[in-house]
Amino acid sequence: MTTSSNAEWRAHLVDDDAGIRRVLEETRTIAVLGIKTPESGQPAYYVPQYAKRAGYEVIPVPVYYPEVTEILDAPVYRTVAAVPGPVDMVNVFRRPKDIDAHVDDILSKQPRSVWFQQGIRNDAAAERLARAGIDVVQDRCLLVELRNIGK
Repeated sequence: MTTSSNAEWRAHLVDDDAGIRRVLEETRTIAVLGIKTPESGQPAYYVPQYAKRAGYEVIPVPVYYPEVTEILDAPVYRTVAAVPGPVDMVNVFRRPKDIDAHVDDILSKQPRSVWFQQGIRNDAAAERLARAGIDVVQDRCLLVELRNIGK
């Protein structure tokens, strides 16, 4: 694991349009932590569904639904670390207070970026991830930002 100096790690906290565009353009595979099923009708389903339609490989990592083996026509994994192969982004649909329990799992996979959905901010978790050299986006809707760049 790479550890960034104090000055360098803050550069991994992405909150400007150019940085968002760069993160999205560098991304091909998205593991969705906290994905929901279609029946939920919630953003944790339709945002990853949109990303899949926009051409990204979406890998479901639900927290609930132990009986579900497939979401969005893709096999379900129970942890980010269990996902085979590299993951470019972990898109997080978890309450801010629940994110800390997932940070070690995310760090073990070393994605390029972690995206906390709109309404989700956990500065301590973001700092841990950024210090490991991972770009972090907080409190932004992936669907909105994909539309903003024409996806």
